[in-house]
Amino acid sequence: MQQSAVPELAHSHTRPIHWVATATAVAGVVVLSSLLQPRPATAAQPGTAAGTPDDRPTATATAPATTGIDFPLDCGPVDELVVHRASGDLDGDGRPETVAAVHCDAPMGTPPDGVYVLTQGPTQTHARVVATLVDPKDRTTVTSLTVTDGAVHATLLGYSTADVPSCCPDLKDTAKWQWKDSVFVRSTPAGARSA
Repeated sequence: MQQSAVPELAHSHTRPIHWVATATAVAGVVVLSSLLQPRPATAAQPGTAAGTPDDRPTATATAPATTGIDFPLDCGPVDELVVHRASGDLDGDGRPETVAAVHCDAPMGTPPDGVYVLTQGPTQTHARVVATLVDPKDRTTVTSLTVTDGAVHATLLGYSTADVPSCCPDLKDTAKWQWKDSVFVRSTPAGARSA
């Protein structure tokens, strides 16, 4: 067998120190790449020049969450339950609001719903209730809730008299709310109420 004229190379035999060095180098690359991320892209609002100071949010504005909200309900020992939610820009400020139908999570019966509008400013960390569209005292149940073209649309079940049992609403109604002159104005399409 012929001997090599080149002396043995140090890296031809792996030792634990080589693995440690390789792992350290890979970890360094991973850490460095996570620190050197590109900045998030932002989009200019329609009708405004990029970089122009504007109170409107960027395209990343998200609708307020319904978790952690202190809804104006008295549920006693049971929790509040959000049964429907919808989001959209209701006041034309470029930020979406959230509309939530909420009732007490009662173990029996048909608890009435409240419908609330939530908003959250660009510097606020939590959303807040800014309007009540349906008060739970009205004994109404919400079966659908949507936001379309800046308006809140809901289908409501209610009762013709106080004698109608809570289990069996006997009226069906549709309602629409729109933001006008700093308040939500309710309109009900003609013939929407039925028994």
